[in-house]
Amino acid sequence: LAGDGEKDVLPHCNLQVYTYTCDVGKRENVYLTAERVRKEVGEVSVLVNNAGVVSGHHLLECPDELIERTMMVNCHAHFWTTKAFLPKMLEMNHGHIVTVASSLGLFSTAGVEDYCASKFGAVGFHESLSHELKAAEKDGIKTTLVCPYLVDTGMFRGCRIRKEIEPFLPPLKPEYCVKQAMRAILTDQPMICTPRLMYMVTFMKSILPFEAVVCMYRFLGADKCMYPFIAQRKQATNNNEAKNGI
Repeated sequence: LAGDGEKDVLPHCNLQVYTYTCDVGKRENVYLTAERVRKEVGEVSVLVNNAGVVSGHHLLECPDELIERTMMVNCHAHFWTTKAFLPKMLEMNHGHIVTVASSLGLFSTAGVEDYCASKFGAVGFHESLSHELKAAEKDGIKTTLVCPYLVDTGMFRGCRIRKEIEPFLPPLKPEYCVKQAMRAILTDQPMICTPRLMYMVTFMKSILPFEAVVCMYRFLGADKCMYPFIAQRKQATNNNEAKNGI
C-alpha cells in the first residue's frame, strides 16, 4: 500500500478476465453457466453473491411476479450458485464465499417488504452455511457477510431519512463499500457492516421492545424513508405507461 498522499501502485501483471451472462434467478441457467466456467476457466475459489433487485412498490400494489423476482434474485440465487461451486471448495478445503446482503437484512423498514424479506433470507442462508462449514471442520473455506447502509448506486434513488440526520448518514459511495468489503475478505472477517453505526442500530433493535424501535425509527426518519423512493418509481412507471399509450 502506498503511503499517505500517494496513489496506490498495483504490480504489473497480465490478467485475463472472463465474463458470462447469467440469469441467477434461474437455477438451470446458473448450473449451465457454472459448468462453462469450469471448462473454460477452471474451478472457482472465490464466490461473491452480489446480484440484487427491488420492486419499488408497496406490498398491496406490487405484482406477484415482481415479488417472486426479488426473492429469486436476492435470495434463491445464493442457493444455486453455492451448490454449483461449493463441492470443489469442500474437496480442496479452500475457498471463500461472500454474501453481499444489506443493512435491511438485519433490520427492516416500511414499504419494501419483498426486498427486506429477501435480504433477511440471504443473511439467514449465509449464517447457516457458515455454521455448517464450521461443523464440518472445513476451516479452509472462509465466509464473509457484507451488510452496507444505503449505497449511492441509484437503486434506491429518492430514499430520505430525517434531514437533520442526513449529514451524519449520507448514502455511501460504491468505491468506499468495495474497499471495506475487500479489506474484510482479505482479512477473513466473518461480517462487516458499513458504516459502523449499523452495528449499533442492529444491537438496539435486538434489545429494545418493538415500540421503542418504532420511536427510534421515527426519530431518525427511517420509518418512512422508502416512501419518496416508491413515489418516484410510481411516477416513472405512470410516465412510461402514458408515453407508450398504455
